[in-house]
Amino acid sequence: MRISISGKNINISEALTKRVEKKVGKLSRFFGDDVEAQVRLTVSKLRNICEVTIPIPGGGILRAEESADNNMFSAIDEVCEKLERQVRRHRTRLEKKLKTGFEPDPNLYQTDELMAEDDDFAIVREKRFTVVPMTPDEAIEQMELLGHTFFLFLNTETGGVCAVYQRRDKDYGLLIPEK
Repeated sequence: MRISISGKNINISEALTKRVEKKVGKLSRFFGDDVEAQVRLTVSKLRNICEVTIPIPGGGILRAEESADNNMFSAIDEVCEKLERQVRRHRTRLEKKLKTGFEPDPNLYQTDELMAEDDDFAIVREKRFTVVPMTPDEAIEQMELLGHTFFLFLNTETGGVCAVYQRRDKDYGLLIPEK
């Protein structure tokens, strides 16, 4: 696995590079050499944020983000633990699909290093609603009025279904599906 490291408001020292390569490099046992992990280290006021994105062969993305107060090494450790849990969960789902006859991409994972975890997910509630045409700004206002952190709407600017969400830093994000 290739690892690319970038930084925002931080000089990436040799110690940070070694720590990222050591921790994220442990995940390489699950992927081939053609997979690239993108690591972004950010310092924002007193928070140190580590984001890791790994595109999975055959479609999909593993992504994790963790922050720590004044300690980038701690953020790196926590994000790698989170990614390993995601890999386990993903492998468990694939193994369950295999038992039902589903054939995944054989290059998805290189080894059988992890034991399957018993993570069953169930839909516990279904909600139906009308998708109303509005602008992203109107959708944010509606989301705030409802007290939600996520809102689905019909974007009048693009004509497609979009979603706005509130990020951890209290800013907003807009999800626009691609075809």
